[in-house]
Amino acid sequence: MARPGLEVADIFRGHGAVWRDVNRGRVSLDQLKVMSAIESCRTAALGGHVARCEDCAHTVIAYNSCRNRHCPKCQGVAARAWMAAREAELLPVPYFHVVFTLPSAIGDIAYHNKAVIYDLLFTASAETMLTIAADPRHLGARIGITSVLHTWGSAMTHHPHVHMIVPGGGLARDGSRWISCKPNFCLPVRVLSKLFRRLMLTKLAAAHAAGKLQFFGARAHLTAVKAFAAFLAPLRKTRWFVYAKRPFAGPKAVLAYLSRYTHRVAISNRRLIALNERSVTFKVKDYRIEGPGRYTTTTLDIGEFIRRFLSHVLPKGFHRIRHYGLFTSANRTKTMEAVRKFLDLAPSAAEQTSGTDPGQPLALSCPHCGGRMVIIETFEAGCHPRHRPTTPLVVIRIDTS
Repeated sequence: MARPGLEVADIFRGHGAVWRDVNRGRVSLDQLKVMSAIESCRTAALGGHVARCEDCAHTVIAYNSCRNRHCPKCQGVAARAWMAAREAELLPVPYFHVVFTLPSAIGDIAYHNKAVIYDLLFTASAETMLTIAADPRHLGARIGITSVLHTWGSAMTHHPHVHMIVPGGGLARDGSRWISCKPNFCLPVRVLSKLFRRLMLTKLAAAHAAGKLQFFGARAHLTAVKAFAAFLAPLRKTRWFVYAKRPFAGPKAVLAYLSRYTHRVAISNRRLIALNERSVTFKVKDYRIEGPGRYTTTTLDIGEFIRRFLSHVLPKGFHRIRHYGLFTSANRTKTMEAVRKFLDLAPSAAEQTSGTDPGQPLALSCPHCGGRMVIIETFEAGCHPRHRPTTPLVVIRIDTS
């Protein structure tokens, strides 16, 4: 795979040390670890191996990846593995894409309370969907939900929201049959919006009362109960953003869509255009505009670019992909067996092959003649290989860790 002309790693390597020095004491340990991982990714710093073609002796070096979930280069392999596991679970029904977004005021306080408020966003949005779907006035069924957290807008501003992929139907409350959604309609977004607002505000008040929220700087006064209640009051009267997109064309379209969303990071290397000693230019998309005019570029000071990127580092151990309803892990296998029976489907491939050896991945083909590549040397982190690559230098940038 060809190396992108510009990478986030290039920006970190060239300007990260100065930025860290200027912002000493204001950068978290998790953010420092992310910077270090991205800077070292697929370099000799992490070690790797040397592979040689059995046919033409073409020799290449493959460096190990950092496998950090915030690294733009390491998400492809992770996404493909996740998607392969999900493929067998897809159902031959319409799938809907629903988005729950936090108001900007709550997004502001989420920045210093990521684990708490992001978790509340997951919980409140899922509870909203499950409650309205279970209501006989709407669907009267137990649905399944896959939720993915994104915390950024196109320009890497802080914009917490949850993307949900929801099958168009669910199990009847007594488990006796499958109930399908109306054609091209999932659940009423205005009803979802009102319940989401009430649940989220209730949960925020409870978190505040339990001392789980922290406030700094201009928001420090919100530590007081009355001040926080006054802060929440206007949000009870505004409309909260819940968006339901048209259903997907089919299961394959769902997979293609999910592959773009599940393991996305704040910015991909493909969007980077130019870097100089002072600024970074990259592509952005204005979702408020339809048509070609929505695509443009923006330029940020290097320090601001790094700050924005690192603002989306998630707390250690925080799960950004979660499953609810029919898809919860506790009874997932049994529940999906019942669903497939009601839809008159054969057992999934995952069920049929469970417990068997998945086999080894295919060997990498020679980029020169297509022959089989074999590993002739491995080298540790910080070391250099004894063998030399075939001239000109060819570095295969794949996940080999």
